[in-house]
Amino acid sequence: MSLLLQKFRTYRKETFEFSPFITLIIGPNAVGKTNIIEAIYTCAIGKSFRAETESDMVRWGEEVAQVRATLNPTRLDSAKRANGNAKNEETQLELVITTGVVNGEKVPIKKYMVNGVPRRQIDFVGNLRIVLFSPSDLEIVTDSPSLRRQYLNSVLIQTDREYRRNLLSYERGLRQRNRLLDVIKEGKAQGSQLLFWDQLLIKTGSYLTDIRQLYIDFINEYILDDFHYRLIYDKSIISESRLEQYKDEEVAAGSTLVGPQRDDFVVEKTPHVASPIGGAMRGKEDAWRDVSRFGSRGEQRLAVLWLKLAELSYIESIIGERPILLLDDIFSELDEESRNIVLSIIDKQQTIITSAEEEVIQLFNKTKNVKIIRLPIS
Repeated sequence: MSLLLQKFRTYRKETFEFSPFITLIIGPNAVGKTNIIEAIYTCAIGKSFRAETESDMVRWGEEVAQVRATLNPTRLDSAKRANGNAKNEETQLELVITTGVVNGEKVPIKKYMVNGVPRRQIDFVGNLRIVLFSPSDLEIVTDSPSLRRQYLNSVLIQTDREYRRNLLSYERGLRQRNRLLDVIKEGKAQGSQLLFWDQLLIKTGSYLTDIRQLYIDFINEYILDDFHYRLIYDKSIISESRLEQYKDEEVAAGSTLVGPQRDDFVVEKTPHVASPIGGAMRGKEDAWRDVSRFGSRGEQRLAVLWLKLAELSYIESIIGERPILLLDDIFSELDEESRNIVLSIIDKQQTIITSAEEEVIQLFNKTKNVKIIRLPIS
C-alpha cells in the first residue's frame, strides 16, 4: 500500500510506501506519525478517529486536503485466487477534505472516490479493512457508552454493507423522530405522526442490534492465552411495545429513549478457566469482574489487546483475509507480556507501527521483512 498526503494535517505533500509485511515508523513526538495512521483509518472508515470536526484534518491555512491510498493486490487469500475472487489490480481510494469554503464558495466537507469515480460514503467504506490499536483505546473499556457504540460501528461498517445502510437510515430517522417529538411537546403535532418513524427505526434498529449481538458472540469465543475476558451486551431493544411504554417520557424529553443509540457493553474478566457455552464465555459467575471498575491499569490494557486481537480474527472470518493492523505508539504503554503477545501476531497481516522510541527497533531484530521509515523526512 502507498499513501499520498497533500495539505493533510502537518504534511504539505508527502508519499509513503509501506511494506506488505511490517512497516515501522520512527520519529519524535509531534512530527506527524499519528497523522499517517489517521489518514489510513479515514480511508477505511470514511471519517477520522481523532478530529473533532472533519476540517481539522486540513493543513492550517489551507482550504483543501487530499488523501490517496493505493492498495496493492498482495498477500491475498489463496482460496480467493483459486475461486477467481481476488482483486488482481490496484484499488485507489481518495478523499478530498475541505474547510467547507473554497475560493469563497460553499462546498461539501468531504468527497469520496474509488479509482477516480465519485462514490457515496456507504460505497467507499469497505474497500480497505483495518484494526487500529492506540493508547486512547483504553477509553473503550473505561469511558462513556458512546465510545463503545462507536467502536462497534467502526468494526461492523467495514464488514457488512447492510449494516452501513441500516446505520445511516437509523441515524437519519432518529434525528427526524427527535425533531417531531419536540414539535409534539410544543402541541403542534399529534403522536400518531410518529408511526412512520417508529416503523423505520424498529426495522433498521433491529438489524443493528442483531449484528452487534453476533459480533459480541464471536468475540466471546476468543481466548487470549490464559486470560479470560467476555463482553456483556447491554442492548436497548427497540419495538412497538417499548416505544409505547416510553411514549410519554419521550415526548417530555424530546428524545427517543430506546434503541441501539442507547446500547452499551461491559468488559469482564475472570481468573478461572472458562469455556464457551451457548455462544458466550462462561466460568463461575461470581468470579467475573467489570474490568473498568475492578481491573488494574494493566488488566484494562490487556482487555483492549484481547478485544483488538479478537477483532482481527472476526474481520478475517468475514472477508477471508486479515485486515491491516495499525499500532499507534502502543509499545510504550504495554508491559513485557503484552508486548510479546503483540510481537507474536504482527507478521500474520500487513502491520504498520509507529513509535517515538528508537529502542523499539530492537524488538524487531529477529523479524524479517521490516521496513523502517524515519520522521521527519528530510
